[in-house]
Amino acid sequence: MIHTNDITGLVLAGGRGSRMGGADKGLQNFNGSPLAMHALLRLQMQEGGLVGDQMINANRNLAAYEAFGVPVWPDTLSDYAGPLAGFMTGLERCETPFLLTVPCDTPLFPLDLGQRLAAAFEDETTEIAMAAAREEDGQLRPQPVFCLMRVDLLESLMAFTQAGGRKIDRWTEQHRTVIVPFDRPGDDLQAFFNTNTLAELHALERR
Repeated sequence: MIHTNDITGLVLAGGRGSRMGGADKGLQNFNGSPLAMHALLRLQMQEGGLVGDQMINANRNLAAYEAFGVPVWPDTLSDYAGPLAGFMTGLERCETPFLLTVPCDTPLFPLDLGQRLAAAFEDETTEIAMAAAREEDGQLRPQPVFCLMRVDLLESLMAFTQAGGRKIDRWTEQHRTVIVPFDRPGDDLQAFFNTNTLAELHALERR
């Protein structure tokens, strides 16, 4: 059972932003505030108060991220190794039993994300809970950067990345991973929409 403040929230902002022309995605404005700030605020507003500490994984413009008032940690793996590098940094720095990862480019993720992922841990064998969302084609697709995981998975992740592994699903399939669907009536169909380009970001703002 997961209790209040058992979860540390990690905003993943360590990517290259290649589809945004190399822009630092987490610092792009959405409705007047940087995307990463939106992610932090949504972590702070999670229902049930499950998310206590927050931190950011970033690899450049560290001072700009530090101005948001939470610890900022760069990848310990070199060469922009992707989200798993952020996972590893978070697990290394996490001081709570659980880590919740969210990307910086999805400013509308659900305010009950933590609560619904945490419910998967009522089964004590669960190691990772991963969100899934219904997309425009009607398919329910996992959202692998939205994960709640036990911090004792650090050793496993270190071994996986040291062997050259970089894909989230290849690592999570080695563990007892529960897929948690976010497709109830009333769930926002845009909640997991990630803004990879400036055009997508502006389109989401106009919505």
